[in-house]
Amino acid sequence: MDLHAIKEYMTIENIQELLRSYRAFGPLFGISLTLVEAFVPVLPLFAFVMANAAAYGLWAGFFYSWLGSCIGALLLCLIVRKYGRHRFFSFLNKHPKVRQSMRWIERKGFGPIFILYCFPFTPSALINVVAGLSRVSMKQFMLALMLGKVVMVLMISYVGFDALALIHKPIRTIIAVGGIFLLWYVGKRIEIRLELHKK
Repeated sequence: MDLHAIKEYMTIENIQELLRSYRAFGPLFGISLTLVEAFVPVLPLFAFVMANAAAYGLWAGFFYSWLGSCIGALLLCLIVRKYGRHRFFSFLNKHPKVRQSMRWIERKGFGPIFILYCFPFTPSALINVVAGLSRVSMKQFMLALMLGKVVMVLMISYVGFDALALIHKPIRTIIAVGGIFLLWYVGKRIEIRLELHKK
């Protein structure tokens, strides 16, 4: 079965059926779905997160999706950081846009990584690889990853759990935007403290 066929099969309904079938494994299967997506970005993260929320409930589904996604992203970043100078990654190191992205992330640190992770359709696998190739500190990367994924996964989980509420209760949308700003601000304050501690 090729990747296109797998992607076609991975509808929310089919994933929910899979989750019901693997209920005996508890949350392991739901966590594994989002973890694997970090390494195979053609898989539909949006559908995985929505299905987890529908299958396990809003908060449990959110946590399992967030945990798997963070673990997968961190593993990929660490692998790239360890083997980044290997011949396999040499073409990425030399690519002008990748090098430009690396310099941007190194200069700005927490901010751009957090913002990119907040949005569900950004190529998170590419962010993980670029962060791994760059010299950005792992503390900054992990902080931005965990907080950014909170925003993104929670938004998708909420849509999967109760899509109509976004239309009928716009106050929740305003709260979500406020939450994004609050997480960004908290992340920046922690980053400043980390930098001061380093000095």
